[in-house]
Amino acid sequence: MSGRFVRLSETNRSQLTIIVDGQPVRALEGDTLLVAMLGAGRYLRQSEFGDGQRAGFCLMGACQDCWVRTEDGARLRACSTVVREGMRISTRLPEATWSNAV
Repeated sequence: MSGRFVRLSETNRSQLTIIVDGQPVRALEGDTLLVAMLGAGRYLRQSEFGDGQRAGFCLMGACQDCWVRTEDGARLRACSTVVREGMRISTRLPEATWSNAV
């Protein structure tokens, strides 16, 4: 699958790997989660309100559309969180917590 974002420059930064929904995703040092995830795929997460796949909106931390979760449930804004080697991200909200979604 080709990604929504295509890297045109800064390709000489160190490469690292994060895990998204159990699958490895390559990123470059300094990338945000949003850049890494949309470079590898077509969306960031499933909406907790049942309206489908989300890919972020404002790209600057204001709209609340790019929330993803770590595998242990911590919420992160994909547009402003810098990737770290081995991060484990989930694009889906566990069903047990849907009623607590913000």
